[in-house]
Amino acid sequence: MSEAIFEILRKVTTATITTMLLKKGIRRCWMNGPKPLVAQGQRIVGPAFTLRFVPVREDLATPESWSKPISTRAAIEEMPEGAVAVADAMGVPSAGIFGDILCTRMRKRNVAALVTDGMVRDRAGVLRSALPVWCAGVAAPASVNALTFVGWQEPIGCGGCAIFPGDVIVADDDGVVVVPQAMVEFVVREGVEHELYESWVVNEIENGMKLPGLYPPNDGAKARYAAWRKSRA
Repeated sequence: MSEAIFEILRKVTTATITTMLLKKGIRRCWMNGPKPLVAQGQRIVGPAFTLRFVPVREDLATPESWSKPISTRAAIEEMPEGAVAVADAMGVPSAGIFGDILCTRMRKRNVAALVTDGMVRDRAGVLRSALPVWCAGVAAPASVNALTFVGWQEPIGCGGCAIFPGDVIVADDDGVVVVPQAMVEFVVREGVEHELYESWVVNEIENGMKLPGLYPPNDGAKARYAAWRKSRA
């Protein structure tokens, strides 16, 4: 996926993307749970790097497990620059999967963002790390209190959505959407046009036009829009 594609997607809202994917029959693309830890008006785009937790197994989920080959620490060292880390924490509210140290390391590796349907911990430190985070909230206990980390770069579920490694993640103040790889070009092409049409609709409404026949457009609205678009070319 080229940086040029990502740059275009940074201009398309998550709301628009959900509409574009609906045209392709995809209804489960907006993750229920992850919200910006701090709303900053930014839009993050990148390929998904998936992480998976399962319910706690007390013999495996221990502080000692943090030093094992299969650990969140090891996974972070595998994350490529520009990736969006997407962690399936099953919406568990009683443990924070990542804290300030892990988020600082991710930021140092130029990971684009962390997205999870679970919690983070060390809120003040996570904010200081400057890593953009979308999560379901904050919890003080470490992940091993309620979860067992089992691997990375495999299909996961996050916020009710299926996420495959390499799917494109778009996150803004409205939340997070996943764009299947095979549909990225369609979303880019149709999404930009949709954003342009909506900007014209807002202008029409401000000029006193009524919504029926405008959004969605009838033939008259389509003709006026086409003329407006041509005048801008």
